[in-house]
Amino acid sequence: MKNILITGKPRVGKTTLIQRLVEHLDSAGGFYTQEITCNNVREGFKIITLDGKEGILAKKGMPSPFRVGKYGVFTRDLEEIGVKAIEQAILTKNVIVIDEIAKMELFSPRFKEMVINALDCLKPVLGIIQMSNHPFLDRIRKRKDVTIYELTVHNRESIYQTITAGELF
Repeated sequence: MKNILITGKPRVGKTTLIQRLVEHLDSAGGFYTQEITCNNVREGFKIITLDGKEGILAKKGMPSPFRVGKYGVFTRDLEEIGVKAIEQAILTKNVIVIDEIAKMELFSPRFKEMVINALDCLKPVLGIIQMSNHPFLDRIRKRKDVTIYELTVHNRESIYQTITAGELF
């Protein structure tokens, strides 16, 4: 399969796995998300591109028409940083990294369009997809060019080994 997506419950190490895998790739572009914490309490999420640009994806108390639970979602940074990083990776890199395809990101039609463009291009996508049901997520899961690995605390290393032994590497 050309496109590899990781799924799993929150805090099992999905982003950490993506970061470990990216270390072994010659030419990857895109973005990953990282928690914003204060005193070990999650306050939000930021977007970090593989070339070091950062922005805010969501934050508690952030005024936004888009909300997921207690978080206001900031689609401007998603589009200006995350979507542009995917687009640039499609044009110039060998592997496209998308962490993550989930409810917060799905508020952006531009993000959804760029995810489909990435999955449809000839280059492989390495990403994370949320477990929950959603029509857009369900369509991605049904694609024949997508392999999904469900990550748990018990299988993290074996999935890492499986992916590094595969066609991305």
